[in-house]
Amino acid sequence: MVIFIIVGFVAQIIDGALGMAYGVSSTTFLLSLGVAPATASASIHLAEVFTTAVSGLSHLRLGNVDRALFRKLLIPGIIGGVVGAYILTAVPGDVIKPFVAAYLLIMGLLILLRSLRKVKEVEVTTKLIPLGLVGGFFDAVGGGGWGPIVTSSLVARGHNPRFTIGSVNLAEFFVTLFEGVTFILTIGLVRWQVIVGLMIGGVLAAPLAAYVCKKLPTRALMITVGVLIMFLSMRTIYLALV
Repeated sequence: MVIFIIVGFVAQIIDGALGMAYGVSSTTFLLSLGVAPATASASIHLAEVFTTAVSGLSHLRLGNVDRALFRKLLIPGIIGGVVGAYILTAVPGDVIKPFVAAYLLIMGLLILLRSLRKVKEVEVTTKLIPLGLVGGFFDAVGGGGWGPIVTSSLVARGHNPRFTIGSVNLAEFFVTLFEGVTFILTIGLVRWQVIVGLMIGGVLAAPLAAYVCKKLPTRALMITVGVLIMFLSMRTIYLALV
């Protein structure tokens, strides 16, 4: 139980501060222990119902949420997440992971390039609908991906990292909630020790992560996000090829 609490704490610090990698970090650990992809994703998302609630409320209280951005991501994210969770019960997520990783590698590079010049913020666009659908789908199928796909895409387009991360984290609560319900209805409640451990660690870390997000300079945040995305993506591609 203690090891799951530690994993949940570290993963939530990364996710809450950078808007991504909770699911990626947790899934990598669980799969290394031999947990099936569907079971790993179900455990992580059921734990995230609690961690994302605390994280989202923390970002909202600290003024990190763009309400227009949040609203446009919400419904598409939920739909994509439910569809992905249902499909994962029949199709292995590992088949799709290398393609997602390649996309994220490109996004990470774009973010790094953008961090080298002045950030030009842009307005919310209707392209958020397909982005939310894709982000929710791959989040459920790969055990994580809402943050890496949605956050990286928005920051690469020029959205302010602070408001992007806060808005994506708040929307993630609702996406995760519906994914968790879908998993319970399809495969039932499994690995409760993992769920409780990840939940405790994540809840403890969520307020601290939101504070870190508020205090980090925009440029430093973009560089950190870009490097993290590229590292995780290259690692995923490597493991898929060996």
